[in-house]
Amino acid sequence: MLVVEDENVLADAIAEWLRRESFAVDVAYDGDAALERLGVNEYAVVVLDRDLPVVHGDDVCRAIVDAGGETRVLMLTASAAVRERVAGLALGADDYLTKPFALVELSARVHALTRRSRPAAPPTLRRAGIQLDPARHEVRRDDRHVALSRKEFAVLAELLRADGAVVSAEDLLERAWDEHIDPFTNVVRVTVMKLRRKLGDPPVIETVPGAGYQIR
Repeated sequence: MLVVEDENVLADAIAEWLRRESFAVDVAYDGDAALERLGVNEYAVVVLDRDLPVVHGDDVCRAIVDAGGETRVLMLTASAAVRERVAGLALGADDYLTKPFALVELSARVHALTRRSRPAAPPTLRRAGIQLDPARHEVRRDDRHVALSRKEFAVLAELLRADGAVVSAEDLLERAWDEHIDPFTNVVRVTVMKLRRKLGDPPVIETVPGAGYQIR
């Protein structure tokens, strides 16, 4: 997801909070930088401050809506006036949050928008004896609790959401890490290796040579 906020401290705090919940987060500090990232990456959710420098948040929102796709917009504003909220929603924003706000509320709204940005999925993901509960950040295999790091959890969630299809290393890198990750890193392979060890035998994550990984 993308956080667009010109108050650097607030932007970084939001990004760090969401990363702790296993989201891959990019940050932009003005509207022009946001449009540049939106032209390169696909985001499930954009947390968008309305009053941005260089390019106004309203124009960024219009660009997202005009591009089509499934990106959801959570608009932030310092104004609590009803007319401001109505105007923001009229632009195409999916949700609206007034500053100051609690980070726990923001993350709850982001989770809700994320569910709307992809096809409906059961609250708990299940496959091959694995149960992953995104809300509780809990993984079990055959009723045994499995402790995972944030990135291991995020990778496993993507493999389970694929419902048996192959997920490429590139897709896992894009969905579970942010834009600063080295595209030539072996971090996906290492994370999958650790996942296999923690999930135990028999192995459930298969490597498909030249294609990626899958859980049948």
